[in-house]
Amino acid sequence: MTGRLTLTRRLITPFLAVFALVAAGAGPAHADESDALWIAVPYEMTLLGTDADGNAPTRTLTIELSHDNTNMVVPAGTLTVDVTELADLAEITWPANCTERIGGTGQDRTVTGDCSFPELSTDSYVHGAEIGITATSAAVEGTVATIRSTAVAGDLTAYPAETTVTVLNGPDLGLVQAPNRTGVRPGTPVDVPITLTNNGNRTADRTLLTLFASHGVDFASRHENCEYTHEGAPATPVGTWALCVLDEPVAPGRTSSLDAGALRAKRSVLYDRFDYGVEPYSDEALEQARAGRPFVRGHGAELDLRAAGAASRVAADDDVDTSDNNRSVLIKAVNTADLKLIGGKVAGAAGETVTASVTVKNRGPAWVASLGAGEPVATVDFTVPRGTAVTAKPEECYALDASGEWREEQLGAPRYRCTTPNVLHERASHTFPFSLRVDRVVPGARGKAVTLNDRPDLRIRDFDPNLANNRAAVVVNG
Repeated sequence: MTGRLTLTRRLITPFLAVFALVAAGAGPAHADESDALWIAVPYEMTLLGTDADGNAPTRTLTIELSHDNTNMVVPAGTLTVDVTELADLAEITWPANCTERIGGTGQDRTVTGDCSFPELSTDSYVHGAEIGITATSAAVEGTVATIRSTAVAGDLTAYPAETTVTVLNGPDLGLVQAPNRTGVRPGTPVDVPITLTNNGNRTADRTLLTLFASHGVDFASRHENCEYTHEGAPATPVGTWALCVLDEPVAPGRTSSLDAGALRAKRSVLYDRFDYGVEPYSDEALEQARAGRPFVRGHGAELDLRAAGAASRVAADDDVDTSDNNRSVLIKAVNTADLKLIGGKVAGAAGETVTASVTVKNRGPAWVASLGAGEPVATVDFTVPRGTAVTAKPEECYALDASGEWREEQLGAPRYRCTTPNVLHERASHTFPFSLRVDRVVPGARGKAVTLNDRPDLRIRDFDPNLANNRAAVVVNG
């Protein structure tokens, strides 16, 4: 029996940009309907200071708008962006749909932009503005400023949204998102292109690359500057981690490619994933990535960066923007996994309690894993045999009434719905044991178990070539 898998390491959880969705206090658009305007803007952003040559990269602040009631039409409106606190620290580049307004002098000086945006109907979002921000020499590291945004459209007025801007210096290592792979066949190579760029204003002297290949794929090479370990129990590994230390400096503006995504599809490949992440190297970062686990060093050729780059500059250790440091690629194979339900026969006199089980077995050849959505491999509907009552049930099962609706009392129910873990290895099984009290002897009483196909992100019929064995019987006194 296997337990539910939860991949909690930083790399496995893809970065999710945090947005402030600020609701509008709004009057109704019609007497019987109401609506609200929202501003979607990052809570915070990093602004790189100038480098040794006095240059700084431009960061883009993207602002979008939406509304609640998509049955309504919100007229075109105006987004107002107040960049007063940044005016002395950065050059502001306004897009064509924005008009800059400067008011007052000295300490009373204000700098805002009025940006027009189109009407909103059924669209999820409309474009508000893309504002370029470039630090000047006056932007001292550690300086914090706030950008404030409001919007008005017809009768709707949004509450101000704020973006905190912090000036920092350092390397900014980023990875390009590689496309997902489909149509992969067992035994064939799988190449995930990895592209690394330093978007910062300082050099990363060394780089720590973190890789994870799930069970259905494996690394084509095990490099001498990488170390490897399994995730999960030795008999049922979920995948392999690799930690690679790249000694070549990555200067600002340099883009390099790596062969670290060279994989091989195993016989068990089906729904797999490959994760890759990067950060400036430090001894602390390496120990944190190891997390106390034993790693084994590879013996293959050294993994190197492939590209010419800019000259080295002042080194720094901290990555100033980690939003693009981790990526994940889903790998979908042309393969099958035959799930089989196994029931059984038990016997007992009236008043006795017997143990009856329903087992889900994966006959392979592929493992089945829902490493993205976290869905169970199989959901089993079990109807209790006549004349018996459930006195104990598995934790993964919950009670239903005869029509299939949720039942508050969890023992003694006529039906149960059970879910397996989100990983089931090839040739592995998961069993649901029930304690049944025989209240009256019904010769040949049959309980029915069947797998359901109601999980949109992991549908059994998409990978199981034999649905006929996805049902079984539990027979009492048969």
